[in-house]
Amino acid sequence: MNAQHIKQVPGRKTDVADCAWIAQLLQHGLLTASFIPPTRQRELRDLTRHRSQLGAEQTAAANRVQKVLEDANIKLGSVASDVLGASGRAMLDAIIAGQDDPAVLADLARRRMRGKIPQLREALRGRVTEHHRFLLQVLLEHIDQLDRLVAQLDARIAQLTAPDVKALNLLTTIPGIQKHTAEVLLAEIGPTVDPFPTAGRCASWAGMCPGNNESAGKRRTGRTRRGNRWLRQALVQAGWAASHSKKTYLGARYRRVARRRRAGPAGDRAYPTGDRVSGAPPSGGIPGTRSRLLRPAPTRTVGPQPGAPSGATRAQVTLEPRPTPEPAALPE
Repeated sequence: MNAQHIKQVPGRKTDVADCAWIAQLLQHGLLTASFIPPTRQRELRDLTRHRSQLGAEQTAAANRVQKVLEDANIKLGSVASDVLGASGRAMLDAIIAGQDDPAVLADLARRRMRGKIPQLREALRGRVTEHHRFLLQVLLEHIDQLDRLVAQLDARIAQLTAPDVKALNLLTTIPGIQKHTAEVLLAEIGPTVDPFPTAGRCASWAGMCPGNNESAGKRRTGRTRRGNRWLRQALVQAGWAASHSKKTYLGARYRRVARRRRAGPAGDRAYPTGDRVSGAPPSGGIPGTRSRLLRPAPTRTVGPQPGAPSGATRAQVTLEPRPTPEPAALPE
């Protein structure tokens, strides 16, 4: 039974009476069944979810490596985008082996990192102790072990998804969805969306639909509901990847909506009615200010005066502000 649905059903006063009431509702078919996937899909779920947890552990271990380097005053992350890449890993292995010469460590850079050797020499000038070398060795061994476990899970997942390779290939044609994301979608939803009556029900089950909390014409919040967190995480990552894609509808749609919703001092909506090129404020002055010095003097259109020659045109005159009276002098 669906636990969320049964929670909304009116119950009885005791547990025994409530159980009898639920059994009676179940006999009459008044309860909604839960989505229970087949055995192979449940096994695939276990594998993909465990792989996601191992990926989080890999990220945590990489952050710990960066923390140890910062403690040793090694600023490798400021120069190299990936500390655990080919060049960074060679430098870390040399540091663990006892090498502390910045010039020798910087010379281990490969390919495009060779153009940053002067910056690497300054970044690798630190104070590495035996304690730092021990921590780095332990963390790198832990990362290598995680990589081997992830590779084993990838091989097992490939075996289970072999019957659904056609659906897997179709999913990878969507912008932002790669092989790992497609495997998560296949494990959480299945090769088809037949368990869900509509696509909206599937999106709601994943927790991707905006909330609809409105009362008396006042919209309170649009927070999404709690759904399948594994599927939600994969869809959010795919959405961000699709938003940065080029020459796709999803990327163009994201940039159009983001341009309209962007706000701030340097955004297009800083002055909604002002000059978008120069950033000048609108004609009414800077919003939110009361200073008369920042606003132009008011004008009024005046028509032709009586007795004016024919053909006289209307003109705009500047209205001078009314002088402020001087305060009265206090009696002595």
